Parts: sequence; C-alpha cells; structure tokens
Amino acid sequence: MKRLTVDLIILSIILIVIALPLAAQSTGVTAEAVGQANLRATPDVNATLVGAIQSGTRYPVIGRSEFYPWLLLGDPVSLAPLGWVFAELVTAQGNVNTVPYSTVVADGSPPTPTQSAAAVEPTTASQVVGVALPSPTATLTASVVGVVNGEINIRFGPGADYPRIGIGRAGDRFEVTAWHTQLPWLQIRYPDAPNGFGWVAQELLEIEGDVFSLPSTSQTSFNLPTLTPTPQILQSSVLLGATPVDLSPGFEALGNQIWNMVLEAGFEPQTSRKGALFLKDLQTGEAVTFNNDVAFSGMSINKIAILTELYNVLNSPPDNAEAITIANAMVCSQNTSTNDMLSIIGGGDPFVGAADTTGFLSQLGLNRTFIVAPFVIDPENPLVPTIPIVLPQTDADQVSAFPDASNQMTVDEVGWLLSGIYQCAYDTGGPIIDRFGNTLTPNECGQILQIMSGNTIGELIEAGVPLGTRVAHKHGWINDTHGDAGVVFTPGGNYVLVMTLYNPTWLDFSESFPLIAEISRTVYNYYNPTAPMAEVERKEVPAECNLLGNPLIEQMMSGTFSP
Repeated sequence: MKRLTVDLIILSIILIVIALPLAAQSTGVTAEAVGQANLRATPDVNATLVGAIQSGTRYPVIGRSEFYPWLLLGDPVSLAPLGWVFAELVTAQGNVNTVPYSTVVADGSPPTPTQSAAAVEPTTASQVVGVALPSPTATLTASVVGVVNGEINIRFGPGADYPRIGIGRAGDRFEVTAWHTQLPWLQIRYPDAPNGFGWVAQELLEIEGDVFSLPSTSQTSFNLPTLTPTPQILQSSVLLGATPVDLSPGFEALGNQIWNMVLEAGFEPQTSRKGALFLKDLQTGEAVTFNNDVAFSGMSINKIAILTELYNVLNSPPDNAEAITIANAMVCSQNTSTNDMLSIIGGGDPFVGAADTTGFLSQLGLNRTFIVAPFVIDPENPLVPTIPIVLPQTDADQVSAFPDASNQMTVDEVGWLLSGIYQCAYDTGGPIIDRFGNTLTPNECGQILQIMSGNTIGELIEAGVPLGTRVAHKHGWINDTHGDAGVVFTPGGNYVLVMTLYNPTWLDFSESFPLIAEISRTVYNYYNPTAPMAEVERKEVPAECNLLGNPLIEQMMSGTFSP
C-alpha cells in the first residue's frame, strides 16, 4: 500500500511537470544594436513593427530563422520573445549558429522593467533598454524638421540607387537626424525602416532648423535586409451572394502575374499612381481582384449600368430612335446620347434616371458604384438638378484616385455586374434574374452583351486578343483615369476582365493602353495555351464613329441576339 501511495505521488509530480509550459532556454548568445534597430513580429521587413532597441544593451538571442538572416531576441529576465531583428543591424556575442531555429511570432510585449539580471550585459554606464516606437500621430518636436513639398521616395541609403522603403507626401513632416558630408542627402527618422531611419534628397524637403547643427556622416554603404516572401495584395472576390470558389493554383498564379505587371509599370499602392483589376472565370466561378477598395471615376464604363437599367425599364424592344440613342452611347460613347438614355429611364428626367440607375445597383448589392447626375456636356452651362443630389459616401477609398464625386466605380463591382449579365443571358439565372426576373429577361441580357460587342476600337482589352475575338466591353478615359471592362469570349473559356489605371492630373495613353493590352494578352494566353497570341495587336482608335448601315440597330429592334 505504501509503495502504491509513493508511486501515485511520483506520477502526480510527473503529470504536473508535464503540464507546465516549457520555458525558453538561454543560448548564451546575445546581440546589441548598431545604433538603433527595429523589432518585428516575424523575420520580414514588412512584418508588424513591435518595438526597437538601441546600442548599449545586449539582449539574449533565443532563436533564428532557418531561411533568412534574422534573429529572435528575448526579454533579458524572462526570455519571452521581444521581436525579430535583421542580423546585420546588431552585433552578436557568441556563436549564432548554435541558436535553435524558431518560427515564433512576437506579440510586442515590452521588456521587463528590471534589466539587472545576468542575461543583460550593459556595455555602457548608462543602460539603454528597448524603446517604444513613436505614435504616428505624435507631435513632432525635433530640432530640425523636413517638410515634404510633393510626393517623394524615401530610400534606405543616400542615393537614388538604394531601394525605396517608403513614400512621403506633400505636407508630411519628418525629423532630420543627420546630413551627409559628400552627398546632398539627409537622414530622417523613419520607423518603418529596418533600422528606424531613411534618406531623402535635400532638395525635396523644405527645412525648418539648422541641418549643420546635426551629426554628419560619410558612410556610403548600406545593406538592406533581404526581403522575405510576402503575400501579394491579391484576394479572392465574392459579391452578389455568390458561393465562394477556391482559387486553383494556376488561376491564382495568373492573378499574381498580372498584379506584378501593374506593379512593374509603376502603379503601386503606396504611391499616388493607382492600378486596380478584376478577373473572373465564367466557367469555374473563380475570381480575383486587387485594389478593389479604391473608388475610381466611373467614366463611360458606368454606361454598362445605365444600359442594364434601361433594359430593366423597357417593356418592349427599343424602337428606331431608342436603338440609335443606345448605339451612339455604347458604341460611339456619346455623352449626350447617354443622358438621353438616363432621360428614358427617368421618364424624361436624366437626374431621376441617374438616381434610378444607382438604385438598381444598390438593389443588387453594389453600393460602391453609382451615378447620381447626368454627364456634363457643357461645363459652363451644366444641367440644373431637378431633384436633391446626394453624393454617396461609401466604404471605398474615395480620396486617393480623386474620383468624380457623382460618378464612381470599383473594379470588382463592375466585374460582378458583367458576370451577372452573362449569367442572366447564358445560364438564365444568377443575381439579376433573382432580383429583377420580372423586368429583365435572359434575352434582354443577351442583347446588352451584343450591344457592347459592337464597341470596337482596336485598343485596350481588344488589342490583347486575336482579331475576330468577341469582346463585349465598354472603355472609358478622362485626363487622369483610363480603363476597360468587358466579357471576353474565347475558344478556351470565357472570362470577365476589368482594369483601371490612375495617374494624378494626366495619364498618358502611351503608358496605359499598352499595359492594359499586354495584361489582356496574358489572360487570353492562359485560357488558350495551345494557340497563344504572340504579341498585342493595337489598332488606331477611329477618329469618327459612323453607325450608317450598322446591323446593330436592326438587331436591337428585333429583340433578339446571337449567342
């Protein structure tokens, strides 16, 4: 009995020990910042910033990345993970290669206030501990400040050849921390940088204070940490109550490929130049998008919504006058005819027609895309509103691309509208039939696509597919924004492609048109690998639009369409 009791006690102790969490083990290796170094949640310069360390204190190294030159530092007393630091920003004491690999994600817990334990080895009389990063909204009280005049690049070192680590915009204020003795560049405090600092050409800043009262440096070698792979800003898209569809590896790779094409062309999310895209496979339902939270001017692309609402209110096929109006608006892109379409929708009032079109989109669940006023024909003599105009405030970014206040779109909502029209026409189902089945028929949806197929300009999406490929699309461009949106019918499969590009003040056609065409070609070749298109075939946009003899007018009046 006594032996059994002893055994039970031993077993209980063992179980208690097993239940206790394993504490981090000291490796005997420490690291000290060379100046200052940022700590991040994972071994990646894009990971969440969780703190910073300064020279003067050695922190225990409790882990290292198996693939990248990053070290995991621990709390000097408890050895709890503090954060990851790029190895070149610290001086290590001991053999780093003996430190075990780790995949810990640091949560940014602050160091313990007591720093006198044996794990910490002060290297100066004044011991320095991990410091909290300043709040982005904190008041800047530096002795020398640089104010940004316009959009500028912040680089890792003093020269345009160094990698860009961030963007400064007009009005941004940065603390200037040093000046370069050989180059006209200034060091600024930049918490998002791996070491907490960045460099800006002096001529790009308006200086407040005496730069030469600051420390100087002649260092010209700055090694940026190796970037670890980070997820693309690409996401699966699901709207209009659609069932989520997992992305196949090939389709996801295609999405990342075209996203990289946009980035390489200089339309980057961190800058004022914006690019957005939506792509949906009409066979599988897979859909990807990026920058779908940015609102762009709706341009003529929103005429797709106007045309759809027009067919929603028509009780019979268009008569001759209505067919000509539709063709002029959708094929010749005449804004006057578009306003006439809005008048038909609104019972003679284009403002009511615009409001009804927005209501139609809202009933579908598309609340970021709208048009609440007719197109402006004569800026000096605008139409007088007949109803109160309320400019919608949506949850999209309605600032960065300076969208038209009364005519806006997002790429994914236009894409899902096109997808709904296609489903209505060819699958005789989908969200449009579900919500408007009593007023919109599959035959009418087919006519909508047939009308947009008559829009031939030889550029944008059309330039990226072989001649004769059916593209039911509507393009649009204004000074700062260009785009195209359509359904593409190919032997290897049909898909929806929507793309918009924005550049402040002026976007050059020689930049936007080739990029959209090349992305269109890339997508076409994905669907047709056995008969790929070797290169884009851009045509000159016709100077005039002539509808004389165009069979589209008769087709609309007949109320039929060719699948």
